[in-house]
Amino acid sequence: MADEKNTGFGTRGLVRREPLLNERSIAGRHGYSLPPAFGDVAAAENSIPQQLRRQQPPALPELDEPTVVRHFTRLSTWNHGVDSGMYPLGSCTMKYNPRLNELMARLSGFTHLHPYAPESMSQGALELMWELEQALCEITGLKRFTLQPAAGAQGELCGMKMVRAYHTACGNPRQKVIIPDTAHGTNPASAHLAGYRVVEVKSGPAGYLQVEAIKPLLDEQVAAIMLTNPNTLGVFEREVGEIARLMHQAGALVYCDGANLNSLMGIARPGDMGVDVLQVNLHKTFSTPHGGGGPGSGPVGVSEKLVPFLPVPVVEKDASGRFFFDYRRPQSIGRMKAFYGNFAIMVRAYSYIRELGGEGLRRATELAVLNANYLRARLSKFLKPAVETPSLHEAVFSDEVFEGLGIATLDVAKRLLDYGFHPPTVYFPLVVHGALMIEPTETESKETLDEFISAMEKILDEARRQPDLLHGAPHHTHVGRLDEVAAAREPKLHW
Repeated sequence: MADEKNTGFGTRGLVRREPLLNERSIAGRHGYSLPPAFGDVAAAENSIPQQLRRQQPPALPELDEPTVVRHFTRLSTWNHGVDSGMYPLGSCTMKYNPRLNELMARLSGFTHLHPYAPESMSQGALELMWELEQALCEITGLKRFTLQPAAGAQGELCGMKMVRAYHTACGNPRQKVIIPDTAHGTNPASAHLAGYRVVEVKSGPAGYLQVEAIKPLLDEQVAAIMLTNPNTLGVFEREVGEIARLMHQAGALVYCDGANLNSLMGIARPGDMGVDVLQVNLHKTFSTPHGGGGPGSGPVGVSEKLVPFLPVPVVEKDASGRFFFDYRRPQSIGRMKAFYGNFAIMVRAYSYIRELGGEGLRRATELAVLNANYLRARLSKFLKPAVETPSLHEAVFSDEVFEGLGIATLDVAKRLLDYGFHPPTVYFPLVVHGALMIEPTETESKETLDEFISAMEKILDEARRQPDLLHGAPHHTHVGRLDEVAAAREPKLHW
């Protein structure tokens, strides 16, 4: 543990190590009271063959209820989240989740609705899904959406399967997909899973894809290009319109990874740029919970030519105003997920869109871009931007300054934890050496951004005077720096 003088924290963050639940266990102690089994429960219990019954009770901790509650409440305070501090993960867009959205998602009419309930009893939920689709179409400029995919990556796969279905219907499924080196990391995997061979193309020196790099690659075997716009450098693909024209001229389609839509909504629409397929991450752009493995939601929008291939079912509205599921789609790629997607995430996103409205969504975009560029301008005084081209919602820096001080990007990231900030994304995008990728989103105040900038300045000063302080960071977290190589090779999957 570093001392107070070296860390600059006093006793902030110093903790008393707490024993695990199994270490607190005392024989005979419990926190529950169950009635004896009777009726059908007893009959079911007695019907279990003796050879399948446990001979000894499970070795579970024996604890009273207050101990268990306090243990898990204490653990919850050890995690860093958007409710406890700034969470500037670049590309992943970890923003504050308004409590209004949570209240709407917990309305009993939604939470108590079974997925197999008949359509006549599900009109409210179906109407919400239908209106959410209409809103997404308006925001993106696309014709129709499917709300099924459970995350952005599954949305990518859904989109690419529709690309293949379209080309197959045209008589040639084609074989190749062009992907820039600044695209999101899951794009190549999604293209490969859809049966395509990936052709990587390098971005220009300004950080965006240039038309001249695309022209030599176009032939009758190219099915699509997968662009992330803005790309992972935070740079807008300013030649996207001409690239789309060339792709369409060659009979190919344009897929846009919409994970960074929070830098465009209300200002520019991918559909107007010639995009044919777009996945939208509701759990990022529209402020629904994100992280810890889910839940997520990655609706996919398509242009007119791809509408017949949308997954089944789609929500439709008849002349009487009744909403229903339409399964009569012979060219559909089929179902992408059980039931109709992660419905509670749809409720949260719908609430967010309705609360902000068109002007509010545009304002959110403007603030996200403003915050990122404020950070970039201030941090550029002592860090090296990845490219000189103006960026939108996130700022990316190289490790040029860090290397000169004998420290690594990871050292800076770990030391930020001691200052109360979750680290930004590190070592991504891969086109930037030792990348530090910062996305403040629209929800952080100027005061918080100034605190983050101040922490970065202090850390670089420490690197000059006490580099070992960074090499050993973090010092004030409940878990110190882990051996990540050993963790990957010999994971401990349980206590």
